[in-house]
Amino acid sequence: MPRVKRGTVRRAKRKKLLARAKGFYQTKSKLYRAAKESVDTAEKYAYVGRKIKKRDFRRLWVVRINAAARENGLTYSQLMRGLKAAGSTLDRKMLADMAATQPAAFAKVAAQAKAALPARANA
Repeated sequence: MPRVKRGTVRRAKRKKLLARAKGFYQTKSKLYRAAKESVDTAEKYAYVGRKIKKRDFRRLWVVRINAAARENGLTYSQLMRGLKAAGSTLDRKMLADMAATQPAAFAKVAAQAKAALPARANA
């Protein structure tokens, strides 16, 4: 089997990894093994963080929509059920933005949802 030295490839790989560890504390940004472990851990937390970010934003949107819905005489669940019955395609992100920046437009949407609710739920 031929001998493989891999000089430039190994150097490039290490350089790339150390560049990703730039700004880490002490040896975690300077020594290869410590840097590799730190970068792997950082990537793991970044991956999880991207999932948590979506969760957190959805929670924020629900809170904002609920607050605006209650100002218009509905609960969050009644509003969402009414919008579904009315065939509305507005998502939570758009509704939350509308609730925060355009209360009059949100009131119209809430009225539309209220009208689309079944008679029993309206009372």
